[in-house]
Amino acid sequence: MKLPSLTIGELVTKIPIVQGGMGVGISLSGLSAAVANEGGIGVIATAMIGLNESDLYSNYLEANIRALRKEIRKAREKTKGILGVNIMVALTNFADMVRTSIEEGIDLIFSGAGLPMDLPKYLKEKSKTRLVPIVSSAKAAQILCKRWFSRFKRLPDAFVVEGPMAGGHLGFRAEQLDHPNYALEKLIPEVVQAVEPFEKEHRTKIPIIAAGGIYTGEDILKFLELGASGVQMGTRFVATHECDADIRFKEAYVKAGVKDLVIIKSPVGLPGRAIRNEFVEEMERGEKKPFKCPYHCITTCRCKDSPYCIALALANAKKGNLANGFAFAGGNAYRVDRIMSVKELISSLIEEYDQASCPLSSQRSSGSMA
Repeated sequence: MKLPSLTIGELVTKIPIVQGGMGVGISLSGLSAAVANEGGIGVIATAMIGLNESDLYSNYLEANIRALRKEIRKAREKTKGILGVNIMVALTNFADMVRTSIEEGIDLIFSGAGLPMDLPKYLKEKSKTRLVPIVSSAKAAQILCKRWFSRFKRLPDAFVVEGPMAGGHLGFRAEQLDHPNYALEKLIPEVVQAVEPFEKEHRTKIPIIAAGGIYTGEDILKFLELGASGVQMGTRFVATHECDADIRFKEAYVKAGVKDLVIIKSPVGLPGRAIRNEFVEEMERGEKKPFKCPYHCITTCRCKDSPYCIALALANAKKGNLANGFAFAGGNAYRVDRIMSVKELISSLIEEYDQASCPLSSQRSSGSMA
């Protein structure tokens, strides 16, 4: 069975794989272009995207706008494939990132870390950018469908449904992370059912993209069979040559064991999944790392009460300075055992999908070669 395409509006992918938008600086033009070239959707993360701009501290808003334009244009130079951006609702420069992305003609905007209630208002009359909210429940999907159609006479072009096995900040309370009621396998059919009335009423298709803990081609098959039209994968793409993070960040994934993946309390008010290191252990012991908030990049950040600046910690980690930061990672990061190319990774996922969808034929094939 061939891996199907994913259709979002007039955009049609070769494979139904969306590369997760990973900040700070983990997925930029390098990774996103490589994924797009293999037929998936490459995604640039906008959170603190200006971390390498010389005036980031003194001119935070303009530095990030400039950096976003650079990354989108660099990615466009490397690929003719489909590109998106990930813009967190909680960013204090959310509006700037949205406007800039639309001006640059980005194909898709993925938006989570809060409900993007007013996202359509930024579109211009001739804008072709597709809007894809990231949600963690059927209720959230329903709210957005109702709100968007009521105010803007349009529906989301797709939904990413992110489960509790995802990396980074999670849209769940800590006690929900291991509860079966919040497992992605349960969430996907619920969201599919929730959007179906809107699809029928407005004669449109709203694809559902499963995210969080998807690791193999067999996982892709499982979620497509549950009603998803595609999957989003982040962790698998970190351990690739094309990933924009420092090699030491990638090696942290390769070295991590199952016990190294921990849930932390983030200054932004959400639980987050990270790889345990000395910095994380210092946090757990309650050791303060005095800082002056240079950016106020997240609206929900409790910077006055926080022992550290999460933006600086994540920026340090991206640059390989893990003594002063930590790596966010998905629940299956411990399974990563080597760094490979994006091409090799996607080829392996396609092969695994084929084997899972046609187990009898693959058994016969392996038997005939024995």
